[in-house]
Amino acid sequence: MRSSGLSAKKIEISGVVQGVGFRPFLLGLARAHHLCGHVSNTASGVALFIQGAPKDLDAFLLDIPEKKPRLSQISRMVSTDIPPLDIADFTIVKSRDARNRSALIAPDVGVCPDCLKEMQDSADRRFEYPFINCTNCGPRYTIIRDIPYDRPKTAMKSFTLCPDCRKEYEDPLNRRFHAQPNACPVCGPHVFLLDKKGKQVDGNDPAQAVVLAARFLSQGKIVAIKGLGGFHLAVDAANATAVDLLRQRKKRPHKPFALMAARDSSLFNHVCMDGDEKALLGSYHRPIVLLRKKAFPRSAGTGLAPNLAPDNLCLGIMLPYTPLHYLLLDKGPDILVMTSGNRAGDPLSIDNADALDAFSHIADYFLLHNRDIYFRADDTIARIQQGNVRFLRRSRGYAPLPVEITPPACGGPANILGCGAGMKSTICLTRDRYAFLSPHIGDLESMQAHNFYNATIEHMQKILDIQPVCVAHDLHPGYFSTQFAKLLRRQGLPLTGVQHHHAHALSCMAENHLDGKVLALTLDGTGLGTDGHIWGGEVLACTYDGFERRARLNYLPMPGGDAAVTAPWRMAVSLLYKVYGPGMADLDIPFVRSLDKRKLAFLIQMMDRQVNSPLTSSTGRLFDAVSALLMICHEISHDSQAAIALEAAADLEETVSIAYPFGMKTGADGCWIMDAGPWVRQMVADIKRSVPRGRIAARFHLTLSGMMVDAVARVGQETGLDRVVLSGGVFNNDTVFSRITGMLEAKGFKVYTHSRVPCGDGGIALGQAMAASARQHNTK
Repeated sequence: MRSSGLSAKKIEISGVVQGVGFRPFLLGLARAHHLCGHVSNTASGVALFIQGAPKDLDAFLLDIPEKKPRLSQISRMVSTDIPPLDIADFTIVKSRDARNRSALIAPDVGVCPDCLKEMQDSADRRFEYPFINCTNCGPRYTIIRDIPYDRPKTAMKSFTLCPDCRKEYEDPLNRRFHAQPNACPVCGPHVFLLDKKGKQVDGNDPAQAVVLAARFLSQGKIVAIKGLGGFHLAVDAANATAVDLLRQRKKRPHKPFALMAARDSSLFNHVCMDGDEKALLGSYHRPIVLLRKKAFPRSAGTGLAPNLAPDNLCLGIMLPYTPLHYLLLDKGPDILVMTSGNRAGDPLSIDNADALDAFSHIADYFLLHNRDIYFRADDTIARIQQGNVRFLRRSRGYAPLPVEITPPACGGPANILGCGAGMKSTICLTRDRYAFLSPHIGDLESMQAHNFYNATIEHMQKILDIQPVCVAHDLHPGYFSTQFAKLLRRQGLPLTGVQHHHAHALSCMAENHLDGKVLALTLDGTGLGTDGHIWGGEVLACTYDGFERRARLNYLPMPGGDAAVTAPWRMAVSLLYKVYGPGMADLDIPFVRSLDKRKLAFLIQMMDRQVNSPLTSSTGRLFDAVSALLMICHEISHDSQAAIALEAAADLEETVSIAYPFGMKTGADGCWIMDAGPWVRQMVADIKRSVPRGRIAARFHLTLSGMMVDAVARVGQETGLDRVVLSGGVFNNDTVFSRITGMLEAKGFKVYTHSRVPCGDGGIALGQAMAASARQHNTK
């Protein structure tokens, strides 16, 4: 092509633009616009040289973000005018940089419509093939051992491409061009079915394995299924007997089960779903979406089992995201329970032999495959609140995509490791303007969880090429994440301890690109405070490098320490004793009458003598206390059970619009203290008058929300601050979240909430990293 009358540009594009078909997309787009040039991968993305008529160039540039590949994400495009060259075609140039360690890695995502169509076509060579994929879909993070993202460094290294698949893989105009997991029945992985004793029962026929597994599910059997990032245990969601059996065998009496539905139309009779929720459910990320239950009665022989999510307003539902899921749902029940396959307290099982050892006492059959899972990825859990996506757990489909951050005005070093907390753990690595949060790791209470935590950090450092220069951790010395950080100090890395709720606040600040001083309302269950007590109901005035505690809930003792977390009745005793003193034992209400008098006397003695009764300002423990006081939940078998049941019990009709009175006073530490006395006395009076507990529960939610807003307003008036960030696991309570947000905005506050990372402990690693960055800069 002659260069006269032409324009040319050099364009650098960063983001998720490798391994997602971006270079073939640019090739096709350039040819469609009659342009010439070349494109190659670079260390941070792709480099593009493009030339042609100016109007064609302009149209091409507009089309890039509008028509980009399904899995790609563009974070930056830098365009520079350069002289045209004497070229006549557009080509894909082999990358010179063999490592590509700064490029962003796409997460595992659901099967795309094109692959699904092929899988359902009986004339296609991949008809009903459970591992069909292309550059627009399938596994990424879970099969990568190292980078660059090439087949020999993935779990596909042992599967040699057949001639047909090789031809697709090498054709730049084919959607399987450089799709590393590309395979077919001739050359790729296959499934097989074993009974719980490890005997193969499918006649060595992969197609029969799927048919039999679906049949067993229809018969009420429990089937363990090896998926994309780990194992699920599946049963027919309409079979109450099968669901009960799964609960018994898994020793999971109350915790909600996640469901997988063949299609969103399968859910019409079971849950309410608006347009935003439907879009999230059907997105290629395929999260579990919390959807509000419908109040339809269960007819005989129809509907879902009633024991899927007891005492819960919502069902957690996802659509199928692997080809194997589609096949099972097509041949078996159209809604399945799909709960995590693991030993109690351990991470997901990812290995065939380990799964058979871990839960052969639970599953009747095992549907396995021979493609390795290198790294776990639990299902993401999300919901729509006030029109935005909110994460309860950010994992498969999203991680390890980064959260883009704006470094604080004070600056700081680029490479930080945030070690996270002890529960719902994730880790965070920062580089430049990116914060990379790991997939969900979970509770760090077992040796297997510790190993998974260590491996996750090593793996993410390797594939992201980030070597931390500083490590941030929680103040709690008993957390494994804190102990891990202290081991790194021996390697010469400086440590920064970050208070739990300060980290919560900073994570919200970071994802909203806030700088300067803000107010933070942090409501959660547990976090060690700087005074040695357990915090969880605070108003902070904070910046990235420090905070002041300006308001809090009144301290309550936790009789028995950690035992009070799993026995909410202990917190109810503590609350009543705080208000009534020894006279609480004489209250004529059902809760007090239900107590063992000897146990009650023992708890009172513990609190009086301050023996194993740490003080807490936790909002979570306050929910526990009220739940037990209303005879809803005395003991729990899973995290937040009492609070979830209390919200489900609340009757939030318009007739219930009056909060209980509450007190506010100034403490010796200068904080505003939210006093429980007035509202507890009114609540007990309601209980004595036999007011329906749904109405009392609703008034409690209104009271708590009003108390918190009043505290923020007082601190805002004192400080002149009008920006408020909301963080902490209590904001997963939709009633509290919506009430507090609305009330603060009505008072003129600018309210910032989470939509990129969880508001619970799964997000605090980001806040820890931001605090460390600011403090390291100030130290220098």
